[in-house]
Amino acid sequence: MRILHTSDWHLGRTLHGVDLHGAHEVFLDHLVELVRAEAVDAVVVAGDVYDRAVPPVASVELLSDALARLSELTRVVLTPGNHDSATRLGFGAGLFRDRLLVRARVADVGTPVVLPDADGGPGALVYALPYLDPDMVRDALTGPETGDDGAPVRPARSHESVTAAALRRVQADLAGRRAAGGPRVPTVLAAHAFVTGGAASESERDIRVGGVDSVPSGVFGPAAALDYVALGHLHGPQRVGREGVDPVIRYAGSPLAFSFSEARHHKSTALVDLGADGVRGVELVPTPVPRPLGDVTGTLAELFGRGFDDRAGDWLRVTVTDDVRPEQLWEQVARRFRHALVVQHVPARVRERAAASAVTAAQDPLEVAAQFLEAAGGRPADAAELEVLREAYEFVLSEARSA
Repeated sequence: MRILHTSDWHLGRTLHGVDLHGAHEVFLDHLVELVRAEAVDAVVVAGDVYDRAVPPVASVELLSDALARLSELTRVVLTPGNHDSATRLGFGAGLFRDRLLVRARVADVGTPVVLPDADGGPGALVYALPYLDPDMVRDALTGPETGDDGAPVRPARSHESVTAAALRRVQADLAGRRAAGGPRVPTVLAAHAFVTGGAASESERDIRVGGVDSVPSGVFGPAAALDYVALGHLHGPQRVGREGVDPVIRYAGSPLAFSFSEARHHKSTALVDLGADGVRGVELVPTPVPRPLGDVTGTLAELFGRGFDDRAGDWLRVTVTDDVRPEQLWEQVARRFRHALVVQHVPARVRERAAASAVTAAQDPLEVAAQFLEAAGGRPADAAELEVLREAYEFVLSEARSA
């Protein structure tokens, strides 16, 4: 069986004000042709299909067209991510053809999509988990396990706990199928989560609850149960987990770059070949690059020199280092780099100092806020103040998720 793993399309997203609709069209055309050329048995889309819960009409139409074309060629298994509205994305799921399977209900996590092989028998199982927000799904994932008091066990308020509860349902169903005998059927799990050890970028939305946003890779083990874990959420294609201990766990990554932190990413989709013995190979197929993305730095005179001729058509963040801010800076830079997205003036003498704190993939928002309090108040924030910051930040995140 051959699976095409993709995720994090973020239809409707812009890049510093640039509409990416055309780039998404090119990517989806590429995806359809890849499915056609590689005889793919199923496309697994691991969440964040849209960029927001209520997407633009043009993005809805683009997805509708893409799914229609893909489902003419193969089966499509699609789950919502933290940017999607599970209810909206899952509307009408029960009415779709068996070649388009939208798994948006927590109640279905223990029921796999059975992909038939050439003889009509089970060729692979795909367990598809929607994004599991701990505050929204704990009740739905309570039990069937019971505690010492005989009461059903309610998962704790954490990503690890709700993901583990979902995996227990997956493993129970899988164990029952394998106990029934017959040839071993390769198994895929699709999930949308931040797995410990993954490298983040600046464009993923923070999903922390209770101060923690990650799930240990061991939740998906042991390797003998699942063969391949198709992850969404992180935008850089990468393998995570413990090799030889965990199943093969991969992020497909986003098909397009959505921030300058992704300028060095090699965007791709993953072609996964499966057999009764598990994963036989993973091929990363590059996705089309609408326009190279990157940084250029120098004085205005240097930037106008021949050394930057090859960057004139790129999407750029331009840092001008003249000691004095040049007049009409944006206009001058735009004449040289017509696709410049960000223009900033940072004199060389300022660049030599320590950079000011800012929220990035490497700098925690709460740490930045605490540093600001210390700089403004002349003393470090105490434990009570840090707790107020954390609660306020998580409240904002919760409001954004429910919008």
